[in-house]
Amino acid sequence: MVSPYPFKFHPILKEKIWGGQKLALELNKDTTGLENCGETWEISGVPGNISVVSNGPLTGTPLPDLIDQYQGQLVGDKVYQKEGNDFPLLVKFIDANQDLSIQVHPDDALAQERHQSLGKTEMWYIFQADPGAKLIIGFNQPLSKEQYLDKFNNGHLMDVLNQEEVTTDDVYFVPAGRVHTIGKGILLAEIQQTSDITYRIYDFDRVDKDGNSRELHTEQALDALDFEHYPQYKTAYDQTPNKAVTIVESPYFEVNRLFFQEEIVRTYHHLDSFVIYVCVDGKLGIHWDGQHITMTKGEAALIPASIKNIKLVPQDSFKVLESYVP
Repeated sequence: MVSPYPFKFHPILKEKIWGGQKLALELNKDTTGLENCGETWEISGVPGNISVVSNGPLTGTPLPDLIDQYQGQLVGDKVYQKEGNDFPLLVKFIDANQDLSIQVHPDDALAQERHQSLGKTEMWYIFQADPGAKLIIGFNQPLSKEQYLDKFNNGHLMDVLNQEEVTTDDVYFVPAGRVHTIGKGILLAEIQQTSDITYRIYDFDRVDKDGNSRELHTEQALDALDFEHYPQYKTAYDQTPNKAVTIVESPYFEVNRLFFQEEIVRTYHHLDSFVIYVCVDGKLGIHWDGQHITMTKGEAALIPASIKNIKLVPQDSFKVLESYVP
């Protein structure tokens, strides 16, 4: 049997009413045939959207088959015992050529009760943002459910939403329950729980090409929303080069940003988990056991749990998001 190695996957492309051209222009994705490509799913175990290996001797193998074959060697013994052949994380790139709908995701308990599914906690890393581009995250004041409904029903929802202007390298953690949307002009990487459940609160009265409004989930969202106001929504972190810096810690995933202009060795003896690399800038070589592959901006790779030492070699410099299950 072939030893597991760092796997790349064919992107799964998604046409979206709000999508654009940046995934092709900025991240070199082949979006041929799609008028408005809004997302590429880079590593996915979501049923109906299964990633397939694109490199090495196991090219063509679907992700669940990989897990079934290698089990704990691939995902870690602890992860395999809990998840079986289900992969717990989903990695996407998103191009918002127009504002996405204002939305919220349920937590695990509500998602299990309603959909027999996991909830959806996620994080965003901004690849690129047009001047003045904004996103919405959380409320800008404390609210009760009644106050929220009053604003919503009287057309003043936007008055209570927290809007923030963003730029390259900004990070936002979006726990389940936090109202949010990605604004026009933003290209980002998203790491999230494996779930595709979204409650759409408001869609700016848009219609599709056939003149139909998209479905809203007003009542479902009420039970999911966290009405608390938080003083800080953007993640502050050390952006000094040649450091590994933790940017997200959650029960579902931890994410470090690796910004290096020199060779480094990453050791994973302390982990009982796979590792995902997402290259958000630059180019690098990934070296293990006398072998290597290259990664460039806009690529993701799944590092098996059995590989405990990786050397990362920059071509000039690289920025990589390193994520795993804690």
